[in-house]
Amino acid sequence: MVVSGNLLPWQRIESPSGSALVDFKRAQSARIENYFLGGKDNFPIDREVGSSALSVFPDLWLAARARRVFLCRAVHFLAGAGFEQFLDVGVGLPASPNLHEVAQGLVPAARVVYADHDPLVLLHARALLASGPLGSVEVVEADLRDPAKILGLGLACFDEGEPVVLSLSGVLPFVSDAEDPYGIVAALLAGLPAGSALLLDHLTADYAPEVVAGLVAVYKAADMSLQARSREQVAQFVAGLELLDPGLVSCQRWIPDAPDLDDLPADGAVSCYGVVARL
Repeated sequence: MVVSGNLLPWQRIESPSGSALVDFKRAQSARIENYFLGGKDNFPIDREVGSSALSVFPDLWLAARARRVFLCRAVHFLAGAGFEQFLDVGVGLPASPNLHEVAQGLVPAARVVYADHDPLVLLHARALLASGPLGSVEVVEADLRDPAKILGLGLACFDEGEPVVLSLSGVLPFVSDAEDPYGIVAALLAGLPAGSALLLDHLTADYAPEVVAGLVAVYKAADMSLQARSREQVAQFVAGLELLDPGLVSCQRWIPDAPDLDDLPADGAVSCYGVVARL
């Protein structure tokens, strides 16, 4: 992938499959998330929308970090349970610790495939997400809405027939009901080997409906689809799967083999469910 042309107001980023135009006048969800996490890979429009989002949801920076902690905690748990292959869809901009760093920190030979369709995300991922010497990291260009392509590119990087952890962190709220998110997840799961696992998190309005409604409105005003889902709706993604303890909970409370902790962020401050399940 190469970058060419003027930096502002347009920048052309060309991917192996052709050219894609990145509009630096339009906010993008991965760059906004990077802003919430304190990163520098964002632009004025992203910070503008991010600031508007924080004005209606002041704890959003905390929610972004809670989702990241959930991802790391779940990956560490699954690597400790023997999983060595991880497929992360909608990777977003790199933010250490990244998934492969957590997995290879416990299982040095772990293999990780990152999939995303945003050209700027791909550029950063290919430049910054380097594997340890015993494992492997691959970055593939694929959209969550094309599960066949994700499976084709992703599984080709793994040992055939060996279990895979599918990671869907921070992506499903950006898939509208009209795009059939349940069908997408079902298709991805159907293509995984026996014994695989799924980890996902999802924005919810169950705890702070007015605050989350304001957040959704900010994204809509910026021409981005964002959808919160209830506990019952999130549960549909893992229907028929074996939920691992502690089940489907507010993501900051997903702590295996640990009692309830009083010093965790409030559920309304995070407004996100997390769950890990075996196929």
